[in-house]
Amino acid sequence: QVQLVESGGGLVQAGGSLRLSCAASGRTFSGFVMGWFRQAPGKEREFVSAISSSGGTSYADSTKGRFTISRDNAKNTVYLQMNGLKPEDTAVYYCAADRRIIRPTNPDAYDYWGQGTQVTVSS
Repeated sequence: QVQLVESGGGLVQAGGSLRLSCAASGRTFSGFVMGWFRQAPGKEREFVSAISSSGGTSYADSTKGRFTISRDNAKNTVYLQMNGLKPEDTAVYYCAADRRIIRPTNPDAYDYWGQGTQVTVSS
């Protein structure tokens, strides 16, 4: 089993920045695809970004140019740097992981999830 713990959320003004962290434990971290998803109240969980075991990245269109995903395999941690935050970015952000994923934008593809961290962007 893989355990994931997110941190780094908070309240920021529009245009501000946050860096989310996801610490993983369990199986070999370097072999996993890691993803970030977010969910606002009453909304579906949506894809934000993902990074493969080889370092390839994917971003939702709404976050391109503003968000950057990265991973530090030595620390078993994945990061999401969020710049130029907008009120519509407000959501609970979840870290997800799996060893083998065909479509990393699909939340159903991930077996392991963190508890989420709240990001609130004020206008």
